Order: sequence, then structure tokens, then C-alpha cells
Amino acid sequence: MSSRTRAAARRELARDPADAPAATARCGRRCRATHAGAPVTGLTWPVVAAVLFGALLHAGWNALVKAGGDKALDTALVHFMGALVALPLLLWAGLPRAESLPFIAASLVIHVGYYVALAGAYQHGELGLTYPIMRGFAPLLVALGSAPFIGEAPSAAEWVGVVGITLGVALVGLAHPGEALHHGKALAFAFANAAIIAVYTVVDGLGVRTEVGAGGEALRYVLLLFVLDGLPYPLLVAWRRGREGRRAIAAYARRRWPVAALGGSASIGSYAIALWAMTKAPVASVAALRETSVLFAAVIGTLVLKEAFGWQRAIGTVAVVAGVVALRLG
Repeated sequence: MSSRTRAAARRELARDPADAPAATARCGRRCRATHAGAPVTGLTWPVVAAVLFGALLHAGWNALVKAGGDKALDTALVHFMGALVALPLLLWAGLPRAESLPFIAASLVIHVGYYVALAGAYQHGELGLTYPIMRGFAPLLVALGSAPFIGEAPSAAEWVGVVGITLGVALVGLAHPGEALHHGKALAFAFANAAIIAVYTVVDGLGVRTEVGAGGEALRYVLLLFVLDGLPYPLLVAWRRGREGRRAIAAYARRRWPVAALGGSASIGSYAIALWAMTKAPVASVAALRETSVLFAAVIGTLVLKEAFGWQRAIGTVAVVAGVVALRLG
């Protein structure tokens, strides 16, 4: 079915919800997941640009963590400061609609598993090994679950885009792919976390669509999520460090809180853009685009941290760019 036919069907849905069954048949599978929530209009270039900017923000705060002396603690501080930044914004914006609260509650529970797996991945492997796997393979899992859980079956071009970005992210992020096989525990935690990321992506995508469909705003959903999610991982890190480690945490936090506040703000902006985009475009496409943050992180590492780029990252970059174009054309 042509994009023009789908667009006409969406306009018909907007004019008269009573005609939804007939319009749904003309619109096709792409529209079916949207009638109870926000109308999905497709992956337009403005949406692509917004998500890529969000990916840049995501890469920015991860670069701050990578440049720090304690990656686990810096990550915890970013989450904690993000909650403090989000709280006054939530008081200003207001609470999300009641219809979306079950999704927020589910996402918070899933995030506890995410933090446990994250801590295990960082304990048994380096950030350069585990992070690209966690972030790169999650979009592939989201695409696999899109049809049964969201009602959005990716087209052939969209599958090409998702797979291209996944492979590209792996090439860009994994400096020495052969060494990964020697870190079994780290790989297990990383792949488990990729699955967890995929699950909370689907939950939050459905939740934010429910929020917008009920007359609310995506920003309210994101802000409440960040406020409530700001304590679990910092508490986990503090518990794992012991009494002496907690004293060191306080001293470290006094030095690093301005950087953590900047990183927390970037994290809020990045996820807010991603969830807003999921009310406009297929969840799997947005999830894949967001993980181009690994490419931006590599560029930042080369320009700021003086890391080598190399032919492997160059090939990965081409794969990511081709994937982005395929998603847009799909």
C-alpha cells in the first residue's frame, strides 16, 4: 500500500473515529497500533533529525561518564542528578494521565533488572565491550517484538535499516570483537541487558502513546519516570561499595555533581525526544535511530578524547548511515 493511501486513511480516522474499522483496513498494519493512542504519521525527516539530536545528547552524557574516573559511580550520579533536575520540571508541567501510570510502574520495575544487569556487565567487562552490545542489539529485539506486542510489523526496508544500524553499532563500538568471546560473563550480562532495554522500550513506547492519546503530554511521562527512576541505581552502587566506599562516594560526588547534572539534563532531553518520536513514528525505527548514539560517542571520543577511529569504525559508520536512510525510505 502506498504512503498516500495510508495518509488518507489516517485523515479519515481523525475526522470520524466511527469509521475506524474501514480506515484501518485501508491504512494497513502500520496504523493498527495507534488508534487507542497517539496517531503515528511515519518517520519523516524532521522526526529523524530530532531523534539523531537526541542520540547526540545520549552520546554526550555517556562521554562524560567515559571521561570520569569511576564509570559506575558517574552513571549513578547522572541518574540521581537527572531526577533532581526533573523534579521541578515535573512540578511545572504537571503529572501524566492516570491511563499511563501502569506503564510507568512497569517500566520502573523493568529498570531495576536493567540496573542489576548493568552492574554485572560493568563488573565482568569493560564499558567498551558491554555498552555497544547492550545498546546495539536492543533495537533488533524491539523490531522482532513490534508485530506481536505493538502491532507494527517492520517493512523490508525497515528491517534492512534496523539490521544495518545494529551491525554498524557493533563495528563502531567494539574495538576488538575477537576478544569478546573471552568474556563470557560480561557477554551474558550485556545480552541480557539488551533484552531488558528492548522490553522497557516497548513498554515506554506504548505508555507514552497512551499518555498522548488520553490528552496528556510525552514530557510529563518522561519527567515522572526520571524522578522515580533516579534512586534505584545510585542505591545499588552505594550498597555494593560498603561503608568505606560510601564515604568515598560522598567526596567524589562533591567534585563531580556539576558534570553529573549536565549529563542528567542531557539524558532527560535524549529520552524525551525518543519517546515523543515514538508517538509520531514506529517504535522499532525510533529505537534503532536512537542507538546511533554509539556512532556519535565514537566521534566524540576521537575528537575530544583522542581515540583512534580506524577502518573498522569507518565501515560501521557507513553501515549506520545506510541503515538510517533505509529506515527513512521504509
